[in-house]
Amino acid sequence: MKIKHAINLHKAATPLFVLGLMFLYDNFTLGPWIYLALHGSYCVLWLLKDRMFADKSWEEELPLAMGIVTFIILGTYWIAPFMLISSGFVPPIPLVAGAIFLNIIGVFLVYGSDAQKYYTLKYRRGLIAEGFFARCRNTNYLGEASIYISFALLAWHWLPFIVLAAYIAGVWIPNMLKKERSLSRYPEFAAYKANSGLFFPKLFGGQIDLAVGSESEPNART
Repeated sequence: MKIKHAINLHKAATPLFVLGLMFLYDNFTLGPWIYLALHGSYCVLWLLKDRMFADKSWEEELPLAMGIVTFIILGTYWIAPFMLISSGFVPPIPLVAGAIFLNIIGVFLVYGSDAQKYYTLKYRRGLIAEGFFARCRNTNYLGEASIYISFALLAWHWLPFIVLAAYIAGVWIPNMLKKERSLSRYPEFAAYKANSGLFFPKLFGGQIDLAVGSESEPNART
């Protein structure tokens, strides 16, 4: 099996898991429905993305046992809907509005930047320093964080924030730094780095003019 099979299975199971929790706890209030809509649509878009502009990082072959372990680890993302639905917490409308706002922004950043990266590198190999990546070198990670912060806000519990922090510290940051080391061998990367942020956008800086010839590294996330 491939890494993406474990990830895609988790994405496909997430809406069913959330809906199952709603029936198990007989909780069909506003919060669970909003959560189901946000996380469910995110997972559907992920599966569509895998069909249209898949991340090559997830094509790596994986032993079945490791695939099962990967699925279990990804199951920690289900803590947020469990805390929300099992607790019976009803998120206030301003909190719901904030979560929806963050989620939409995050989805835009994730899938927009992934599409730009995929189709740019498909037709022209080079360091991508425009569009979604003009001021932030890891726009897709920033979008992913916004999405999962929105889920944690709906749950209104500290544990989903801890889970997200663990992923950021243990997976995302090492991947971002690995990408930095790889791209640092290109002369034009120094100018790009000076005018962009690693995770948060650098809003002020000069125009970047890069020559074609360097290869942008993939940003693998789940």
